[in-house]
Parts: sequence; C-alpha cells; structure tokens
Amino acid sequence: MALHSYIFVFVSLLLLNEARGGGVAPSIRLNDGREIPSLGLGTWLGLKRDGSRVEVQDDSVEKAVEYAIDAGYRHIDTASIYNTEDQIGRAIKNKIDSGVVKREDLFIATKLWNDAHARNEVVPALRESLRKMGLDYVDLFLIHWPLGHSTNMTFNNIDYLDTWQGMIEARDLGLAKSIGVSNFNKEQLDRLVTSSKVVPASLQIEVRFNPIILWGSLNWML
Repeated sequence: MALHSYIFVFVSLLLLNEARGGGVAPSIRLNDGREIPSLGLGTWLGLKRDGSRVEVQDDSVEKAVEYAIDAGYRHIDTASIYNTEDQIGRAIKNKIDSGVVKREDLFIATKLWNDAHARNEVVPALRESLRKMGLDYVDLFLIHWPLGHSTNMTFNNIDYLDTWQGMIEARDLGLAKSIGVSNFNKEQLDRLVTSSKVVPASLQIEVRFNPIILWGSLNWML
C-alpha cells in the first residue's frame, strides 16, 4: 500500500473515532470564516467499463443519504453532472420533516458543470441545482473544472476568471454561502488568486501528495 493510502486510512479512522463521541465529524474553518465538516458523503457514482457514466437506479442515492445522515454525516457533496441532486433533495427533506436534522445542521456542496461557464450562466445553473434539491442555498458552490465546453462537448474559450465573477454574484445573492474551485492546478490557482479580490474558500481535489497540497498550506487553502 502506498504511503498516501496509509495516511488516508489513518486520517479516516481518526475522524471516525472523533465523530463517535458526538455523533458528527469535527469541522474545519474555511478562509471566509465558515466551517465545513471534515468528513463528507460523496455522491458521484463512477463510470462503467466503457467509460459511460453510471446512472442513478431507483431511490438508491436517496436511501444512502438518509442512512448517512442517520449515522452522523452532515456534509453531503454532489454536482449537477452527477445527476443525484434530486434524490439528495428528497433525502434532506425527509430527514428535516422527521425532525432528525435542521437545514442549518447540514453542509451541502454542489458544483458548476463545464457547459455553464459563461458569467451569465452561473447563477441560473445554481438556481437549477437548488430547484432540484428543494433548497434556498448551498453551503459551498464549486467550479467543477477550470475548462469549459459547449453542449456538444467541444472546448470553448471562456476564461475561468469570468466564471469566477459569476460565482461571486451567486454568493452575493445568497445562493451559496461559500464558493470555491475543484480540479485546479497550481498555475490556475495562482492566476485566479492574483486576479480577484475574492479568494476561493475551498479547493476540492483527489487526495494525493503533490505540490498542490503544499501550495494550499502556504497560501489560502489551510
């Protein structure tokens, strides 16, 4: 097993042990002052052997989210491309209606897909995600990838700096409490941070030991 795998298992067990005491995982303070639970439930279902996306079957995601909330999860991660937002919304409603949690107890994160990178498309895209989930706001809204594309999957020339301005507008409208990015590399982050007065509150990447982790610890991420 690689070193990063051992550390991932160790950290996961540490968080699980802490969560057992109070029923929920400890939180981490973001650079905008808000807190994010350190342990979250991802709802990306993966890819098939042929590279196509695994589609949601029946109410499997809804039930999984309900079980997770019952087990103490308060952080749920999704994205418009995952096609799970509607089932997540139903699970949240069920748990709120049954008195298990309140909306403010939960931390819901979703992501902007690549075909809505134009500045004027960001807010409508988030509103659609909110409609599917039956929510008034999300706790964290991320640019899923730095490169946008058209609906026919050809790359477009929309600058992610323009996309970021749309993200700021979504935050200022109260549709997202915090905004951030996903899958950005060091150079892209440097350019974004030096070009905007609003620094991303979060960077979501696959966990591995690489220069981006060190960069985040020395700059705005940690």
